[in-house]
Amino acid sequence: MATNAIDQTRRMLSLVTYLRERPGAHVQDVARAFGITEDELISDLDVLPMCGTSFRGGDLLDIDTDGDRIWWHNPDDVAEPLRLAADEATALLVAARAVATLPGLRESDRDALVRATAKLETAAGESGAASSRLSVTFEAEGGVFADVDRAISERRRLWLRYYSPARDELTEREVDPIRLFAVGHTYLEGWCRLTEARRTFRLDRVAEIRLLDAPAAPPELELRDLSAGLVQPAAEDPEVVIEVGTGGRWVAEYYPHDSAEELPDGGLRITLRTPDPASLRRLALRLGGDGRIVTPPELADSARDAAREALAAYEGAL
Repeated sequence: MATNAIDQTRRMLSLVTYLRERPGAHVQDVARAFGITEDELISDLDVLPMCGTSFRGGDLLDIDTDGDRIWWHNPDDVAEPLRLAADEATALLVAARAVATLPGLRESDRDALVRATAKLETAAGESGAASSRLSVTFEAEGGVFADVDRAISERRRLWLRYYSPARDELTEREVDPIRLFAVGHTYLEGWCRLTEARRTFRLDRVAEIRLLDAPAAPPELELRDLSAGLVQPAAEDPEVVIEVGTGGRWVAEYYPHDSAEELPDGGLRITLRTPDPASLRRLALRLGGDGRIVTPPELADSARDAAREALAAYEGAL
């Protein structure tokens, strides 16, 4: 079952308590206790050393593993009551109030956050008073994230209006969410009912989102290993070189590539690898005057022929 961001946070907080009481715990035993894979546990352990009791980086959790056992070297250092400086209390209060306004946040989580904020305000006293004069507004992606996270938690289907820069169009589709993940940007992985296939959607390209009453029922799928990136071309895949103008710079953002060299006119010379170079002909047609395939020459010729055929068909229809 997919884990949403809030559930993962809860698990990691429980993990801290669990490890404190079990020095030298075996990775296999801890993973079994939390109902996760060993790889998921190792991923959590990679994050925990970046957490601690100070926003300034002091008193971080000194936790590591040799792959078999887990060691926490400074549990006593972080066990003392938390003391916040004035700027830390202000930052925490502003962030808490902002998160509490996110659409799609579960009411139980919102209520818990409001109660915790009120306690922190009381404890901070005058030191936290400045926070009431500050506010933060999330961009649209924050609201989308909250709705997706809620849909995963409640196992509900989503309706999306989604922008595809490769086709320069908005599509409407229903998606059964599987998980949220971040690889440079934040993505939703889900089962698309329009294509009846697994698809990934970048959150900042979701133009509109709604939670549906229909239950989400994605098929049982093995989660992909994304440790090496969202798309992972093989070293033996053919190399393709594309030059794009300023209007085609989005290609470097959308397609994994080996390099992207700046051109004098503001464009880019992009080198990438793909197991199916012919699939890039459609990209060339989409770019039009904003780009061209440089190599391999046979792909460049094929793209030009496809453009001529498309133009001839268009003129014949007039």
